[in-house]
Amino acid sequence: MADDKNTSGLPDRNRISLSEDYEVRDWTKSLGVTEDELRAAIDAVGNNADKVRDHLKAG
Repeated sequence: MADDKNTSGLPDRNRISLSEDYEVRDWTKSLGVTEDELRAAIDAVGNNADKVRDHLKAG
């Protein structure tokens, strides 16, 4: 489901959406990973940003 650009809040900031190009770009830059690494992390632990960060640190 696409993000509603008219609303924002904590739940949206805690999730990583691979369907939005700008989010993929921003998260890969923020986390210092490639798109493939980001996708693999999300496949492994889901799209919760904290869980993705922990997974990438551990891996």
